[in-house]
Amino acid sequence: MKSVVVKLQDYIDKSSETEKGIIEYLLRNPESVVESNIYQLSEKTFSSPSTIIRLCKKIGFKGYKDLLHSLLYELAIRKSADEERLKSIHKEDSLEKIIKKVTLKSVSSLEKTEKLIDIKELEDCVEILEKSRNICLFGVGASLLVAKDAYLKFLRINKSCCINDDFHAQLLQSINMEKNDVAIIISYSGFTEEMIKCANIVKKIGAPIIAITRSEESPIAKIADYKLLVAATEHVFREGAISSRIAQLNIIDILYIAFVNRNYDSNMKQFNKTHIQKPNLNLR
Repeated sequence: MKSVVVKLQDYIDKSSETEKGIIEYLLRNPESVVESNIYQLSEKTFSSPSTIIRLCKKIGFKGYKDLLHSLLYELAIRKSADEERLKSIHKEDSLEKIIKKVTLKSVSSLEKTEKLIDIKELEDCVEILEKSRNICLFGVGASLLVAKDAYLKFLRINKSCCINDDFHAQLLQSINMEKNDVAIIISYSGFTEEMIKCANIVKKIGAPIIAITRSEESPIAKIADYKLLVAATEHVFREGAISSRIAQLNIIDILYIAFVNRNYDSNMKQFNKTHIQKPNLNLR
């Protein structure tokens, strides 16, 4: 979904002179606008309430209140992003500060991701996994580590699954999938070219795709049949996948435990069967 600012910028060239005045005021003074009612805005822009309402509808809103609600949300997101930038690691940070910043960012990422989880979407994902012949996992870079974690988890309960380190092997993996398989594609940005290629191949085959990503508007999310979103707490160009990786691992944990819970008794037996006894090292 396009932001209020983008919608206004897209429409400005087609707008009338009066509408242009309203748009320019909205773009220059968003903080002031969210505190103004329609009559106050009409006075400030030398327009009428009816003109403002028509403009709101032309750019996809139900009315002025709907636009205000979206703008308020957008400003809150922008403020949150600014606060996240302040949490970035700086050269002069002490070890104590680094510990606090990294921990807070990870906790924040988990809390925000929890709020993004759609219960119905999660239920559908679990059902698809349960019915599938094989789970095919995809990821590169830090997302590959998350995919490997998922592989080990499902292997533990004897659910057929596969993952390959090499991208070309992942391409072959996607080509060899069947309709009764399921793909779990992990990409924080949702713009990873290698993952988009794999997703398009799986789509043509007709196998369901579960995407674990940060945005519903990303290419991978648009290709996928199901989306499990992680909080966008890191910039796409970032110092390293830290809080994003933790959020992705959390989604995998939730998906896995929900899957295990579907057939709790049989999976508990499988846990006991696959338990690897560690040597008792009595160190003195």
